[in-house]
Amino acid sequence: MIPEINYWAVLLCTVASMVVGSVWYTPKVFGDRWMKLAKVTLADTHLAAWLPILVSIVLSFLLAWVLAGAVTIAWHFYGGAFLTSALVTAVTMWAGFTAGRIIVHDIFEGRPTGLTVMTIAHELVTVLAMAVIIGVWPPAGTV
Repeated sequence: MIPEINYWAVLLCTVASMVVGSVWYTPKVFGDRWMKLAKVTLADTHLAAWLPILVSIVLSFLLAWVLAGAVTIAWHFYGGAFLTSALVTAVTMWAGFTAGRIIVHDIFEGRPTGLTVMTIAHELVTVLAMAVIIGVWPPAGTV
């Protein structure tokens, strides 16, 4: 079974992910702190910036697509409101996959706790934004 997916919502989620990242890492929000904790210089961020941005777009689309499919499966299984399914699925996947794996890697790599918290918080905001979009714009014929 291939779950129903609203690809317009997935595309909007991809854009939302890029907007969240752009705001999150702007110097006046968390950008300066991130550069200090990650030991990144402004010159490093401009050097061949197109590759990380391209990778971010592709992987944001993949994340949104997987989340949309998982939400539809969860909604079919548990029932209830589609938005609730989206939010619960997003937080569960974030905690179980994203936050958990980032924490493990950062501990082994000796990264500062502040950097880890900033990264997993950014990922939580991103998946919650995606969940809201997916939850209020379910695939046609499902709700």
